[in-house]
Amino acid sequence: MTIAPLPEIFLLEEATHLRQKNQLLLDQRRTKEERNRLGQFATPNGLAADVAEHALRYFPDHELIHVLEPAVGLGSLWDALLSKVIDQTLQGSAFEIDIQVAEEARGLWSPSGLTVTTGNFTAQLPPAEEQQVDLLLSNPPYVRHHHLDLAEKKHLRQLSEVRSGIKPNGYMGLYGYFMLLAHAWIKPGGIAVWLIPTEFMDVGYGEALKSYLLKQVTLLSVHTFTHTNTQFEDALVSSAIVTYRMERPGPSHEIEFTSGDSLLQPSHTMSLRRDQLTAEQKWSGLSRPGAVARAENEIKLGDLFDVRRGAATGDNSFFILEEARARELGLPEVFLRPVLPSPRYLKTDRVLAGEDGRPVLDPVQVLIDCSLPLKQVEEQFPALWAYLRRGVETGVSARYLCAHRMPWYKQEQRAPAPFLCTYMGRGRDGGNPFRFILNESQATATNVYLLLYPKGEMADLLGGGSEVREAVWKALNALGGEVVKREGRVYGGGLHKVEPSELLKSSASSVIEAARAVAAANAQSL
Repeated sequence: MTIAPLPEIFLLEEATHLRQKNQLLLDQRRTKEERNRLGQFATPNGLAADVAEHALRYFPDHELIHVLEPAVGLGSLWDALLSKVIDQTLQGSAFEIDIQVAEEARGLWSPSGLTVTTGNFTAQLPPAEEQQVDLLLSNPPYVRHHHLDLAEKKHLRQLSEVRSGIKPNGYMGLYGYFMLLAHAWIKPGGIAVWLIPTEFMDVGYGEALKSYLLKQVTLLSVHTFTHTNTQFEDALVSSAIVTYRMERPGPSHEIEFTSGDSLLQPSHTMSLRRDQLTAEQKWSGLSRPGAVARAENEIKLGDLFDVRRGAATGDNSFFILEEARARELGLPEVFLRPVLPSPRYLKTDRVLAGEDGRPVLDPVQVLIDCSLPLKQVEEQFPALWAYLRRGVETGVSARYLCAHRMPWYKQEQRAPAPFLCTYMGRGRDGGNPFRFILNESQATATNVYLLLYPKGEMADLLGGGSEVREAVWKALNALGGEVVKREGRVYGGGLHKVEPSELLKSSASSVIEAARAVAAANAQSL
C-alpha cells in the first residue's frame, strides 16, 4: 500500500481524504487478532475532532504550539488538530513503531509541520528541557501485559519509576507505560490529553496511574464515555479522556469528572477535590450522577459478610446433572449435593426449600462430589465408577483443575450460603446488573456466583428469623444498582463485573440498618 503524492502546497482536505482511504486499507490488511496484539486501533474521526478541540481550549494565547504524538499511526489526531486550530501554528513530533505506517504518515503530514520518527516511543531518550513540548495528544497502543515480553516489562517498570517517580506492577498494559514515560517529554505547565481504556480506574494495576495523576501532575479532568457506546468499532473497550497539566497539584485542587456520549457536551459533571481521592478507590463511579467520596468510617459489606467465589468444578457439564438423570445412571445419592443452576436458568431470586432442605426448583440439579479413592469407588459403587471412567476417557480428569485435585473428582467445599450475588451482568436501561439471591435451601453454588456468609453483628441479627433475612435481601438488591457498580468494573458494551474483594468494599450502611430496624421491631412486639 502506497500513498498518492501530495501537491507542493499542503491541502488539509486532500491529506485527510488520503489518510482515511489508507486507514481502511491498513485495517483490511491485518486481522482483528493482529491489531489486538499490536494495539493498533485508529482514533475514529469524530472522536479525534472532539479530542483536538478539547485540547486546544488550553492554548488560547499561544501563537506556536509544540505537539508530541507518541504513537501517531496514520495521524488521525494530528489531522484533527490541523482542522481545529484557528490562530495558532502547530509544530509537531511523532513516533510510530510500524515502519510502513510511519513512512505513510511522514508522506502525509511532513508538509504540515509534523516530524515522524520511525521507532518505539518507549525506547526513546527524552529531550532536553528546551525541547519539551506544550501539548501531548495520544491514543497509545492498547497492548495487554501478557503480550509483552517479561524482560521488556521489567525494563519498562524500572524506566517508568526513574522517569515518573511511580513504579507500576507487572500487570499494567503498554498504554500505562506510555503515560509514565511521557512525563519527561512535557514542559512545565504543558498539557497532556490521553485517550485510554477506562479499566485503569477500577483494577489493581491501575493504581500506579491513579497515583501518578494525583501526586506527580495536576489532573484537570477525566471523561468516561457511556459504556454501552464503545468508541472503537473493532475493540470492545470502554474509553476515557484523561487531561492533566505538568505541575504538582495543591491539596484543594478540584478535578472534573464527566461522563456521557460526548466529550464536549457531557451528560453528567461533578468536581472533587484532590484530597478526596485515593489511588486505591474506584474512579469510574465518580463520573456517575450522585457519586460522592467515601467516608472513612463507612460500613462496608466486608464488615458484615465473608465473601467467597462458588466452587470451581473443572467441568460443569460433567459434574453437574439433573437429579433425575443422576438417578437413571444409578449414581449413589450420598455423593450428590444439590446445587443451584447458573443465573441464566435461575428464574427466581428467592430459592425456597423443601422439607428435606433441597431447593424447590424444577429441575433440581446435583453436583457429583466424592473423596473416596478410585479403587474403593470401583469396588463399592460401580455405577459411579463407570461414570468417572467416562470422565477419564473424554479428558475431563486431565483438565487443569481436576488434574490438581486428589482425587480428581473431589469438589471444592462450599457450604450453602443464605445470600448469593451474580457477579456479572449488563443491567438494562441503567438498572441493576447484579442479582442478590436469597437462598433458603441447602443447595451449594458454583463459581458463577459470589457467596455471602454473615458474620459478627449481621450473623446475630439474622438469627432473629425470616423477617430479618428478607429485609437484608431487599436491602442488598437495593444497593446493587449504584453502590456495587461503583466498586466493580465495566467493560465495553455495558458489561459489569464485581470480584469478591470489590464486593467487600461496597457501602453497606443501608443493609445493617435494615436488619437492625426489623430486629428492633420484632423485639418490641414480644
